Amino acid sequence: MSETQQDSRPHIRKTRVGVVVSDKMDKTIVVEHVARVPHPQFKKIVKRSKKYYVHDEDGVAKIGDKVRIVETRPMSKSKRWKVAEVLSH
Repeated sequence: MSETQQDSRPHIRKTRVGVVVSDKMDKTIVVEHVARVPHPQFKKIVKRSKKYYVHDEDGVAKIGDKVRIVETRPMSKSKRWKVAEVLSH
């Protein structure tokens, strides 16, 4: 494909489901995502957790809520995700 033609495929944004562990900041929550992945050498399923700083414009998510987050443009030094929906309270 030449550089003058536009790529017709839309960019697929990453999504994660996690639990809100902090909502103390203004318009920002911390979401912990736990992934179950096989160990590279032993192949046993292990849990890997990671915390994401997530933009929550309306402040709808509270501690303990399960939320779906989606990748977005950088909003600050550490925020690159935003809340797509609150799955459960």
